[in-house]
Amino acid sequence: MRRDRVRSLLESVASGSIDIDAALNSLAVEPVESLGFATIDHHRALRQGFPEIIYGAGKTSAQIHEIARRIVSRGDGVLVTRISPDAALALHAAMPDVELNAVARTAFVPAPEPAPRGTGTVAVVTAGTSDLAVAEEAAVTLAALGDCVARITDVGVAGIHRVLAKRDEIMSAAVVIVVAGMDGALPSVVGGLVRAPVIAVPTSVGYGASFEGLAALLTMLNSCAAGVTVVNIDNGFGAAVAASRITHSGD
Repeated sequence: MRRDRVRSLLESVASGSIDIDAALNSLAVEPVESLGFATIDHHRALRQGFPEIIYGAGKTSAQIHEIARRIVSRGDGVLVTRISPDAALALHAAMPDVELNAVARTAFVPAPEPAPRGTGTVAVVTAGTSDLAVAEEAAVTLAALGDCVARITDVGVAGIHRVLAKRDEIMSAAVVIVVAGMDGALPSVVGGLVRAPVIAVPTSVGYGASFEGLAALLTMLNSCAAGVTVVNIDNGFGAAVAASRITHSGD
């Protein structure tokens, strides 16, 4: 149950259009629900603005479907990240309205009422095509959270003119997520161009000395551009949630 829905319910009680008992019945559902293999936090949206998101890796198709079904039954939307192709197809068969993104490895069932809109646009800037899976995870998550997304792809520092050509679009964003592997230098460049918050996402893309993203992570943590925030390797989801909390800070 999202905060805006609870607010609307309370306003209806205050105006007299809904009686107190009806409001109590609406709020009487348990905040958590145990399924044996999982415990669903149904009050996540009330506290944080969006329902619990399912991390699909390591879960069976049946487990993902049952968790998603219970969340949707409460009138909420549901997002699944890192879902396998087989689990995605199984979820689509059970919930035909699910939106699948094979690149992002996500599945999203929209809520009957869309999430509150964030302020401004979040630019998701990708260093290279090989970083697209992580960037798309961020973009899909942002859209699910109610944010407007601008995708700016393949503008890594190996051809610095590419990111400079997109400077106006990047500078107009409320928040910039920069996704990069290899040497992880792009966030420092972007951080030196814009005044908006920059969230850097290192990816596990690169040759042996990149140590599966560790080199990019350390580069970003040591950025000489002030104000660059860094999330964990390949964590496009985490970057998107952080960005969305910035754009929804006035809610």
